[in-house]
Amino acid sequence: MRMFLTLITAVGILMGAYVLTFGIPALATALFGVEVENSDAADALRGDALGAGRGRRGSTSTTVVTAPLTMMPYESTLNAVGSAEALRSVSVLSDAAGEVIEAHLPSNGEIEAGDVLVTLDARTETLNLEIAQAELEQARDTVNRYARLQANGNSTITAVTLSDAVVAQRLAQANVGLMEVALDDRTIRAPISGRLGLSDVEVGDVLAAGAEIVTIDDADALLVSFELPERAIGMLSEVDTVLASTPSFTGRVFDGNIVAFDSRLDSVTRSVTVEARIENPGGVLWPGMTFEVRIIHESAPMAAVPSTAITWSREGSKVWIDADGIAEPVPVTILFRRDELVWIDADVAEGTLVVTEGAQKLREGARIATVGDDAPKRSRDGEEDGGGAPGRSPAADANSETEQSQAPT
Repeated sequence: MRMFLTLITAVGILMGAYVLTFGIPALATALFGVEVENSDAADALRGDALGAGRGRRGSTSTTVVTAPLTMMPYESTLNAVGSAEALRSVSVLSDAAGEVIEAHLPSNGEIEAGDVLVTLDARTETLNLEIAQAELEQARDTVNRYARLQANGNSTITAVTLSDAVVAQRLAQANVGLMEVALDDRTIRAPISGRLGLSDVEVGDVLAAGAEIVTIDDADALLVSFELPERAIGMLSEVDTVLASTPSFTGRVFDGNIVAFDSRLDSVTRSVTVEARIENPGGVLWPGMTFEVRIIHESAPMAAVPSTAITWSREGSKVWIDADGIAEPVPVTILFRRDELVWIDADVAEGTLVVTEGAQKLREGARIATVGDDAPKRSRDGEEDGGGAPGRSPAADANSETEQSQAPT
């Protein structure tokens, strides 16, 4: 019995293999002709429907998101750290040596130009001036006497004698001037208006000629010096406004203007020194403060697209535009990038529809449909997508063919 079952199983396996390889034998076709015809018709219907489906998928539009190309300026910011100094700052030096008999040097005090700061002992200079004035008076009398005698016909007063007397008078006059300058040097005055710094000069000190007495800073405006990189050189001719902030006044921003910059780059740092003037009418800013300086440059309007609109290939970067429902690539050069925006240089007019989402799945010449566009897209020859005859679907064509195959002949 076991051998019989094994034999039956083997025969069944062989018959199945035969049918799979060579099809149904002719005898079975004669006995079951209708069923086979129906099966072939069904297979034909499935094949036609599958082919129609392939045709429909081959002509389906790719759904993308588009947006009009906009033009906007690119705002670039340069940051630097600088140090401030007074618009005018001087160190007051002693023009002469001598003992200090008066000192008016209030630390951090406001003074005006011409105010007396220090007075030195001037007794010697006063006496020298008196002597010079007496000599001048004597020389002037001599010239007047010689002139009268010569006018009265006195032959002893020659022209040479009178000329020598005139020269002596002029020398005496010059000597008086020198003594007046020497006396004036004993009084040291403020050369500019501003604020006094610290000074250790006191009454009784003996100063040497050229000794520093005090510093004066005119802080009605400050000059902030800072360094900018080489790439900022072109910007300096277009921007003259800076924004400055200092840790001394958190949250406050001070406006300034670029007033000067160096004529060459530093050979080591490859940077250029720039000076900006910041007005300081209230005197709240002090020389020596540290400032963080910002320079903002706004370019001319340029084409800007979302970063998702940029695609890459071996040829470089590009964007895709909607050319009457057809995807068309346009080469671009990326100029700037910030957050989700990219500024580009491309031969694309403002307002052109640019694919912003879905660009990675596009191919040149592919039909595209934007999100929310339910209208059927037509190919360039005027036929609707789907590949079938107008007004009929591929499935309907397949059903019609099946009915014709089943109709009696």
